[in-house]
Amino acid sequence: MKNKKTYQLNRRNFLKISAATTAGASFLPLNNFANGKLPAPMKRKFGKIDFDVTTLGLGGQASLQWTPGDIDPVPIILKAFKIGVNYFDTSNLYGPSQTNFGKAFRKLNLIPDEDGYDEKFRKSIFLTTKTHIRYGNDQVPENTEKVRNWTNGDHGQGAIGDLKRSLSQMFGDGKGNYPEGSYVDMIMAHNLNFMEEVDVLFKGLETPLDPDGEFGALVALKDYRDGTNVTGLNPKKEKLIKHIGFSGHFSAPVMIEMIQRDRFDIFDAMLVAINVNDRKMFNMQYNAIPVAQAKNLGIIAMKVFADGAMYDKEARWSGTPADVVRRVGTPSVPSRPLVEYALTTPGIHTAIIGIGKIDDDPMECQLTQNFYAAQVAPDALSEKERREHEKIGNNAKDGKTNYFQRKENELTAPNDVQIKKDADNIEISWRMAYAGDEPLSHYEVFKNNKLIGKSKHHPIITKAKNRHIDTWGKAGDQYQVIAIDKIGRKAPSEILKV
Repeated sequence: MKNKKTYQLNRRNFLKISAATTAGASFLPLNNFANGKLPAPMKRKFGKIDFDVTTLGLGGQASLQWTPGDIDPVPIILKAFKIGVNYFDTSNLYGPSQTNFGKAFRKLNLIPDEDGYDEKFRKSIFLTTKTHIRYGNDQVPENTEKVRNWTNGDHGQGAIGDLKRSLSQMFGDGKGNYPEGSYVDMIMAHNLNFMEEVDVLFKGLETPLDPDGEFGALVALKDYRDGTNVTGLNPKKEKLIKHIGFSGHFSAPVMIEMIQRDRFDIFDAMLVAINVNDRKMFNMQYNAIPVAQAKNLGIIAMKVFADGAMYDKEARWSGTPADVVRRVGTPSVPSRPLVEYALTTPGIHTAIIGIGKIDDDPMECQLTQNFYAAQVAPDALSEKERREHEKIGNNAKDGKTNYFQRKENELTAPNDVQIKKDADNIEISWRMAYAGDEPLSHYEVFKNNKLIGKSKHHPIITKAKNRHIDTWGKAGDQYQVIAIDKIGRKAPSEILKV
């Protein structure tokens, strides 16, 4: 393993890096905010979205949400702009976060209809908010355990109410009004955990739409993306959204389900938890992320520091200013390799990181340190180096940091294996297996205990199945499909008989 000191950015290395040029980067059009001391931020093509996103994004939690009494969150946002960050994240569940962005936007001339509005500058940034309401309108039944409709405040109108609340808090009067020309670049269906939530979100798309009844958030948000009024909720045919995405911390299968059911061209991006302890859980990097990558979604990493559990906070959800981490790493868990790990996970384009504090001293400034850590190419680490980085996670609470993630971690058998007789042929079909702590390699098909076929694993972006045709099958034959991972471990399906 590399000496831990190599991960620490001392003052000599800091000054050396400051004088360097980051390859392939370019400055944002920041007008008076040109810094001159920092290298230009590295960027990556944001999936199928026509935007080059900085590898570091500003998260909307930490001091932007649970603001300690001696912290002003607005300078944090302003400094992120100043150093060239162009991806900004917030949510209707993040308390004053959106209002804090609104205060910063006024200082940056980003409010439409106000004197000095800088439309070019506005187009150079990517602003994402999120809704945890699963229904599109007010026809929301009583919450069930697995379909949670949460928001801050009582403003009605389902997910569309959340969208307008976001615009009002960031660009308007905070009371529901927003100026013409306001928009968010993306809104996400936030924090998905259960298949029942997916069913609700797609209601009105996969099922007949009843404008007077219940329908999911996606069909309503699509109206505000496309400027249509299919739901009756957008009579002015406003276009308040450019893109729609979804997020999840907990369940890779739920994230995959969202992608595979999207035959309506809804999603452009996915926000997903990924850090050095991911492989200890039902991991995202070998399950949900490859499917999103195959769909060419913009993929955003979150929980790089496990919501502070890598450091001072207990492994639980944050809730108060006391939970905000304000240090810059520790000798046993330096921050830089944690950021590098997330951004070298195949498929990841940017990582959103919440900031507890900034400082004029670059060695004490979380934002500056994270900026430098994020100047990393997608292939900068070998697989061996990534595994070395994973060892650092064991130094934080014995690696038990990812309280937000499913614990199952073994390779599964192929899902939904079926056999079907058609004339003289037997069709064997199956859905993807779920990977354990190593990636999937391939599938093997057996008939009567003899290997009759191999199929390389590849992520499937629809509800289609893998298939193998046996032209010599007959009644009484027995079939089995086995999933095999990179290191040769096997997970067999049940044996099916014709």
